[in-house]
Amino acid sequence: MKYFIVTDIHGSAYWAQKVVEAYNQSSADMLVILGDLYNHGPRNPLPRDYAPTRVAEILAPYAHKIVAITGNCDSVVDQMISNFTFVQNNILPLNGRKLFATHGHVYNKDNLPYLASGDVMVYGHFHVNEIVVANGVVCVNVGSPSLPKDETCAYCIVDDSGIALHTFDGQLLLEHKF
Repeated sequence: MKYFIVTDIHGSAYWAQKVVEAYNQSSADMLVILGDLYNHGPRNPLPRDYAPTRVAEILAPYAHKIVAITGNCDSVVDQMISNFTFVQNNILPLNGRKLFATHGHVYNKDNLPYLASGDVMVYGHFHVNEIVVANGVVCVNVGSPSLPKDETCAYCIVDDSGIALHTFDGQLLLEHKF
């Protein structure tokens, strides 16, 4: 299974379009969105082309391929404009490992859920790109395309061979091989 993972779009129609373009080119099986999909949040500036309902329209054709996680800026209303379901966390299969998908405001590298050594946790929330190993768990902060704190707009590919963080112009940022 190959996963395309993105987080913290924060209602940017521009970045939602970039996400689906990169997803289509990736040949990934699933599009995993780790929360903060529509709302920009009170601490954040408005992202480029802020249009939450347009983001929902852009993602609608991919509903059958989307795993959506609820972020700290997501609300009940977000579910109403989406044709896919949001969940708090999700455990996805990864060739004998668990791929734990969460937003990051509860579980992250500093507060691990119960996972075995070698399992992978992907999250966002902090808007930075990072791959670290904590207590044997590979922790991947996917960053944010629309509001990156390190000015690097990124997404993540996870498959049976490993993890790779990429910029939207195709540059490999970080990787971890299994």
